[in-house]
Amino acid sequence: MPEFSKMIEDVLTGARATVTGDGSKFEAVVVSEAFEGLSTVKKHQLVYRIFSEQLASGAMHALTIKAYTPAEWEAAQNR
Repeated sequence: MPEFSKMIEDVLTGARATVTGDGSKFEAVVVSEAFEGLSTVKKHQLVYRIFSEQLASGAMHALTIKAYTPAEWEAAQNR
């Protein structure tokens, strides 16, 4: 969903986001320096806030988030 990816990238400066899904269930993979020093829960809260309207209205029923700092992303790709 390019528009959902853009929403994340517009809010989290320098973020790279890919959002996939269909209907009302989506998965977001987000890489951002904004996640530096944050717990997994805090990272997810940042992304959930971006979609508060969609989640409240039911347009987005479920959102699975994989949030990485650039270093975490690089490490995950090298596994």
